[in-house]
Amino acid sequence: MLIRMFLLIVGLVISVTLLADELTLNPKAPKSYIVQKGDTLWDISGVFLKQPWLWPKLWRINPNINNPHLIYPGDELRLFFDDNGLPMLVKDKPELKWSPKIRQQLKDQYPVSTLPLHVIAPFIRYDQVKTAQELDLLPYIIGNDEGYNSSLGGFKVYVNSDLIVGQSYALYHKASAIVDPETAETVSYNVKLVGTGKAIRRGDVNKKQPSTLYLEGVIQELHSGAYVVPLNEEQQYPSTFTMRAGNSAPGIIISSATNLRGFAKYDVVMINRGNAQNVQVGDVLTVTRQSPRVVETDEGPKKISDISRWNRLIGSNNADYDMPTEAIGQIMIFRVYEKVSMALILSSEKPLRVLDGVTAP
Repeated sequence: MLIRMFLLIVGLVISVTLLADELTLNPKAPKSYIVQKGDTLWDISGVFLKQPWLWPKLWRINPNINNPHLIYPGDELRLFFDDNGLPMLVKDKPELKWSPKIRQQLKDQYPVSTLPLHVIAPFIRYDQVKTAQELDLLPYIIGNDEGYNSSLGGFKVYVNSDLIVGQSYALYHKASAIVDPETAETVSYNVKLVGTGKAIRRGDVNKKQPSTLYLEGVIQELHSGAYVVPLNEEQQYPSTFTMRAGNSAPGIIISSATNLRGFAKYDVVMINRGNAQNVQVGDVLTVTRQSPRVVETDEGPKKISDISRWNRLIGSNNADYDMPTEAIGQIMIFRVYEKVSMALILSSEKPLRVLDGVTAP
């Protein structure tokens, strides 16, 4: 009896796992698709799948698409089902025709990419997010050889730490605080790159002797107190992401890179969830928004924002409906900090806003 129960449990677990990874076709999926200029693998997979983050499964063992990164605009893709009834994409081979004309150029296009990585590159290489505790541990500039603030390269500045001679460093100023609207807690700070330099003399902290940093480039006026962080010149971001359905606790969007009221596809946003909430790079989350509240008035149902404050106070017979929450977009996490994460908007039905919710898809 125990063996049967064990086998039943194992079977259920396997079934759930298979269902979680099973490809579900979009009801409106076409039988074929012509790759357009500007398409990404995510876009194309979204045409065929309900879960675009499972795009690698759609491009699986396929002699015509050995490398999906070599798909070009103009290529025709066809939806095909294998012997097990699972979908896959096949690229039609072009018909070759002999012609007396000389082919001038084989390809005048770039292959389709997974995601437009250039959009998030500045946030990988330059912008940083640090907690107050992390900032307290960083070395900083205490002065320079000229005695005043620097706005140009060529200065020497002094740092209260034993720097490594020959090592390049990035210099940051603390910028705006990142506040979690749900808790009113200052969870981190934005830190902005203001310059770069190279260590030319090692100090000795024990003897109160600072290290010397030669400024190679300054973006804006550099003040004493600027934080000094090793610069990794070879820092690169992966060309592909291992996307997965996120499973962290629901959160909200708390800011965007554009600082505009609304933002859309390929804008960068920040959410109030991070390592502490088990967020990982590659997590795909759904953006949600509560539909506007509706109340009954003498003039019929109205959005609560459209009625006067007086009517809100005296309307004892008003019925405040429990309006549904709707999915309006998807984001992918590309950088994770302790309590916040940066994400790229993959799709949106309407402009997204600060305070929109984010949840597992």
